[in-house]
Amino acid sequence: MTITDMATDLVVTERGDGILTITINRPAQKNAVSRAVAVQLAAALDELDADPALSVGVLTGAGGTFSAGMDLKAFAKGETPILPGRGFGGITQAVVRKPLVAAVEGWALGGGFEMALACDLIVAASDAKFGLTEVKRGLIAGEGGVIRLPQRLPYHVAMKVLLTGEPITAVEAHRYGLLSQMTATGDALAVAQDLAQRIAVNAPLALARVKQVVRDTQARNDTEAFRRQAAAAQGLLDTEDAHEGALAFAEKRAPVWRGR
Repeated sequence: MTITDMATDLVVTERGDGILTITINRPAQKNAVSRAVAVQLAAALDELDADPALSVGVLTGAGGTFSAGMDLKAFAKGETPILPGRGFGGITQAVVRKPLVAAVEGWALGGGFEMALACDLIVAASDAKFGLTEVKRGLIAGEGGVIRLPQRLPYHVAMKVLLTGEPITAVEAHRYGLLSQMTATGDALAVAQDLAQRIAVNAPLALARVKQVVRDTQARNDTEAFRRQAAAAQGLLDTEDAHEGALAFAEKRAPVWRGR
């Protein structure tokens, strides 16, 4: 089954054995997330939660890349892939009742990394890389990176990633416990689907309740954390530096920061 936008399958879904595999299908753009992609991802997650025949979702990207994050060329033109109440890609702030497994090959950058962090488990190839480059574009990783990464990594490791904008390798991520499992190159999806099958044999109501209790008993639940972060993140989106960061990326040049 596919969810379509005009003639293009931007998000492809496949069902089997209680698992919904959701694939971002923009390999030529390194699976950068446009608004249309976000809308289709949201629809796929709704399908996962609504269908009693489905127990687990697996999120991945086509062509050997998980996702390069926000489509900055579209952002420079005024488009955003952040959906009201659901966040980046329709996932980072969404309340998804059923377990989600990220299957990461290649790069998971910016919002791509944040989508992986929004999943309950992460399976990644050993040569995968994760990065939050927003500070290089005049922004912050405001769709879960700033909130979730310090919860998943040691504080000083997380801050190095957030403040330098430099990537962390899958080997490092695995060492620090960020990954549920590390695989050989090309095996992330198959291993993630195997893990999803091992989850899917369990009672669906119990799986959903585990997620609910974990979500509700965090030191500060994600809903409250995103609310507190909103003003700071939105303020950056409206700055000259944020616009300059996107333009510099599109024009393949170093940004000129003005601090306003």
